Amino acid sequence: MKTEIFKIDPHKIDTEILKYCAGCIRGGGLVCFPTETVYGLGANAFMKNSVSKIFKAKGRPSDNPLIVHISDYEMLDLVTDCTGVQREMMMKIAAKYWPGPLTMIVSRDDAIPETVSCGLSTIGIRYPVNPIARELIKLAGVPVAAPSANLSGKPSPSAASHVIEDLEGKVDIIIDGGSCDVGVESTVLDLTSGKPTILRPGAVTLEQISALYDAEAFDWKGSHAGGEDCDIENPKSPGMKYTHYSPKADVVIYEGNRENVVKIVKSEYQSAVTNGFNAGILTVDENIDFYSDLKNVISLGSVNDPKSQAAELFASLRGFDELGVQKVFAEAVPTGGVGDAVMNRLFRAAGGQIIDCNKKNNNIFGNI
Repeated sequence: MKTEIFKIDPHKIDTEILKYCAGCIRGGGLVCFPTETVYGLGANAFMKNSVSKIFKAKGRPSDNPLIVHISDYEMLDLVTDCTGVQREMMMKIAAKYWPGPLTMIVSRDDAIPETVSCGLSTIGIRYPVNPIARELIKLAGVPVAAPSANLSGKPSPSAASHVIEDLEGKVDIIIDGGSCDVGVESTVLDLTSGKPTILRPGAVTLEQISALYDAEAFDWKGSHAGGEDCDIENPKSPGMKYTHYSPKADVVIYEGNRENVVKIVKSEYQSAVTNGFNAGILTVDENIDFYSDLKNVISLGSVNDPKSQAAELFASLRGFDELGVQKVFAEAVPTGGVGDAVMNRLFRAAGGQIIDCNKKNNNIFGNI
């Protein structure tokens, strides 16, 4: 397949090019487009065959549901079948955080094929704020099913170059709209279980949702939550079941106090190099000088700036691939707020591999 690539300025949108791209979606094609979170791989949500192409292009497991994107509130009635308390909650939260990086899971309308939700009666809906995304959906005139525009399992794309690397030749069109502001996927909030529950953390935080309703968060660090042996049979949200966001390298996370983490990370790095591996370290600005004598050290930004960490995370993981790194030793960052989203993605990238550097009896040396 020949992929057309169009560069569009989000501040000065070329409507004619976008009309062409929208026509492709309406007609059943695949179009990659920027959002404020990451780039999406979009298809007409009403067309079962078109949606199936998404799974094929990404190599995506057939039980990993998609999110449907809308361009206005009128589209809600085309894709949802929620009334009563569920509808009331959705609209109250939407008034505060839509358009924006929040997906809400509600009851699915039968007009949306089961392929989108992987057979579930629920559907994830998002109203993006990115002007290119919103105008594209508006011009297409249909809701757009769109997961992240990357090969399944790889770090999500926060720049068009990432999309081109993964999907050129597998999709009809890639829109280059610059870098994504947030850098990690949307928060996913389930409204179908009585109590609002965050299934995937993102830029809209548990603290923010809890200001409106008594909410809780899925324990993504719980038993089997990071690997393919996850005990969730029918996940309602993407990013719950499989190892995601992974560079080619094996990733291990190190948490604990600063002194212990730096000491053990350096030791593990040096052990890996001694054993013939190309190793890398994912750190923060405050610690980077401790690794000044080592190669392939990448910082996510300040330890006190989780939004910056989120924006840099996926580009950093892809950067290790560009450096040919085989093993990544990643420092944990503080959780809470957007920090939950950063650690959730790191946890998935590491397949749940976390070392507590404060435990004296950690038998980690020589395990590489």
